[in-house]
Amino acid sequence: MSDMTIEAPPSTGLVAGLRHARHVITENPVTGFAFLLFALLLLAAVFGPWIVPHDPQASNTMSALQPPSATYWFGTDQLGRDIFSRVVVATRLDMTVAIASVALVFALGGLAGVAAGYFGGWTDRIVGRIADTIMAFPLFVLAMGIVAALGNTVTNIVIATAIINFPLYARLARTEANVRRNAGFVMAARLTGNSEWRILLGQILPNIMPLMAVQMSLTMGYAILNAAGLSFIGLGVRPPTPEWGIMVAEGAGFIVSGEWWIALFPGLALMLAVFCFNLMGDGLRDIVDPQRRT
Repeated sequence: MSDMTIEAPPSTGLVAGLRHARHVITENPVTGFAFLLFALLLLAAVFGPWIVPHDPQASNTMSALQPPSATYWFGTDQLGRDIFSRVVVATRLDMTVAIASVALVFALGGLAGVAAGYFGGWTDRIVGRIADTIMAFPLFVLAMGIVAALGNTVTNIVIATAIINFPLYARLARTEANVRRNAGFVMAARLTGNSEWRILLGQILPNIMPLMAVQMSLTMGYAILNAAGLSFIGLGVRPPTPEWGIMVAEGAGFIVSGEWWIALFPGLALMLAVFCFNLMGDGLRDIVDPQRRT
């Protein structure tokens, strides 16, 4: 009697998704570095207030304008506040703005664009006119106007960032949904009795997610730059709240007198965050792409 070997069925669901994500991240060193940097940013955002060596808002005029040292790793600002502690704690606010604004604009612009491209007609015309109206304004100026009108709070910064990015998501999702609405897999889903909304959310949306993931990654970096820009001109989060844009604005006036560290380290943190999100785009595309899963 011969031995029979029974092969285990391939893993599906969450386990398969995590295995595929691990493969994508470890396959490319650049993608792995980007996700590692993103993980460090998340750790700083979550645990930053408990791991910093000094109170980020405590002033000490006796230690004002101290250069980087063993006591103050990034030096101190004009009020004697530890810049390292402020940079780490500011990560939570900037990451919150980035993630919340991207989630909001995807829920509004992405879904509206998918519906416009799939259904066409009056849905397409309404979404198109909204996108054209937003694009008629210089986007940063429009963000300034929204924040100035609503008030410079974190919530309003998130709303303004989502609004100015609405046309990017709506147009990208509309184009991709319009291309795929008569594809073979959509026709097969219709023939099996699926409703239009079920086809839209279950067939069209997953197939356009690779491009949307790249756009989401890029928009997170832009959201941080937008928040920093608003703070730099005085329309962002109010001092003394630690925020990278505020810190760069406060340190800009001290560069000429030689206190370069006040603006340098917040600027480096801002640069690394945007750099991280730009590198993550390709990795996210490969993770969510159904055609790359085996």
